[in-house]
Amino acid sequence: MKLKICGMRDAENIKAVGKLKPDYMGFIFYPDSPRFAGEVLDKQVLLALPPTVKKVGVFVNPTRMELIRVMARYQFDFIQLHGQETPEFCESIRLYGRIIKAFGVDENFDFEITKEYDKVCSHFLFDTRSAAPGGSGTRFDWNLLFNYQGGKPFLLSGGIGTQNAKTFPALRKRFPYLAGVDVNSHFEKEPGMKDVTKLTKLVKILKKQNDELSGQ
Repeated sequence: MKLKICGMRDAENIKAVGKLKPDYMGFIFYPDSPRFAGEVLDKQVLLALPPTVKKVGVFVNPTRMELIRVMARYQFDFIQLHGQETPEFCESIRLYGRIIKAFGVDENFDFEITKEYDKVCSHFLFDTRSAAPGGSGTRFDWNLLFNYQGGKPFLLSGGIGTQNAKTFPALRKRFPYLAGVDVNSHFEKEPGMKDVTKLTKLVKILKKQNDELSGQ
């Protein structure tokens, strides 16, 4: 199970979280987000992260030129899209990073929509549907994931914390394309400032689970 920590922006906090070596670290480029990183993000701090930490630029309905500019400046590895971006738009930016397309899930979500993005995306991200772009910090009914019949790996987000981490091994058995979890607000002291102590606990839980799985 891989770990993505999203909503980073503070230089010293990024350094501290980077020492935990999460699989992905996300930086939000949506101006309306309280975790907007565009005006404060230090490029040199990102370049100094361990090479195993994949850097993700997070966008909501960006223009193509805006996205290309940000991706080039910060040398992100992945592009995460949270808006109404079309498969055609995804195709037009594939050269600039691997794409994670996010979908808001509730009981009315049609997972068939994801098939339109299979050829242009590396991963999907399933989060709780909310009125505003981005996460709500609440969990959707994970049983809805049985409706996903695709073959693309996905990350799971929405209300994830150490309190439900013990369920991750069972989730992986139920949903074989579950590649990892995406965490944010449940591990914050304030928007954009992560609680390293809480994250350290989660990292230890995931490492133990992954070690047990690899030993089976």
